[in-house]
Amino acid sequence: MLKKALEGVLTEQESAEVYSSFDQIGDIIVVRIPDLLLSKKKMIGETLLESVHNTRSVFYQSSDVSGDFRTRNLEVIAGEDNTETEYKEHGCRFKIDVEKVFFSPRLSTERKRIADLVQDGEVLINMFGGVGMFSIVAAKTKNCTVYNIDLNPYASKLCEENIKLNKKMKGKIISINGDAAQVVKEQLQNAGDRTLMLLPERSDEFLDSAILATRSGGIIHYYSHQHADKRQNSVELSKQHYLEIAPVKSEIIGGRMVRAVGPHYYQTVVDARITK
Repeated sequence: MLKKALEGVLTEQESAEVYSSFDQIGDIIVVRIPDLLLSKKKMIGETLLESVHNTRSVFYQSSDVSGDFRTRNLEVIAGEDNTETEYKEHGCRFKIDVEKVFFSPRLSTERKRIADLVQDGEVLINMFGGVGMFSIVAAKTKNCTVYNIDLNPYASKLCEENIKLNKKMKGKIISINGDAAQVVKEQLQNAGDRTLMLLPERSDEFLDSAILATRSGGIIHYYSHQHADKRQNSVELSKQHYLEIAPVKSEIIGGRMVRAVGPHYYQTVVDARITK
C-alpha cells in the first residue's frame, strides 16, 4: 500500500528501498523510512497525508521501540504535531498516544483470539497490559475480571480513561501501575485462570512471575521472538524453547505465529496449561 501511494513521487530505484507498509492508528500514520530516503521524508509524509483517507498527521519513526516503557521517537513530517488519537477495534474505543505508550494495530487478530478464548468467570492477569487493548476487548463480551498491569504510568492512566470510554462491558478491569513481577508477588499469587505475557523480548525473564500468578490448571500465553527460516517453524521453535525453560509441568494446547517483525524473525505465542 505504501509503495502504491508513492507511485510517481519516487523513482523506481527509490521505491524498491521503501518498506512495504505503514501503521494507521486512528487518524495518525506512523511510517518507517530507510536512511537512503530520509531527504525525501517530507515529500513522503505529504503524499500519505493527501492520499490516505481520514489522515490528520504523519509521523516518521526515527527509533526502534526500546526502554522499559517500550516507546519510540517520532517526528512529524506532515499535518498536525499531535501524537494523541482515538482508535477503534472490535467494537471498542481507545485513546492512544503513539509516542508515549506502546501500541501496535498489527495485534488486532491476536486480541480477538484471546478474547474468544476467555471464559465467563475467569480471572485474567495481563502482565504488560499497556493502555488496556487486550483487556478491554476481552471484557467487552466476557464476564471476566482483568488485572491490567503496566510499568508506564502514562499507559496506566490511558487504560483508566479507556475503561471509562467503554462503558458497556460485561467484565471488570482493574488498572495497576507498577512492575509486573512485584505486583504479582505482592497481590496476585495464584490468582489468575489465564495470564498474558505480552513482552516477547523479555518473556524468559518474567516466566517465573507468570507461573506464580497462575493457578494450577490455568493457562499462560507465552509470547516470544524467534528466528526461523519459515513461519511455521517459528511456532515449533517457540514451543520447544518454552518446554525447555518452563520450571513446571506444562501441556501445550495451542500456538501460532502472531506477526513477522523482520526478515526470518517472528513474534509467536505458545498457549500452555500448567500444573503446580
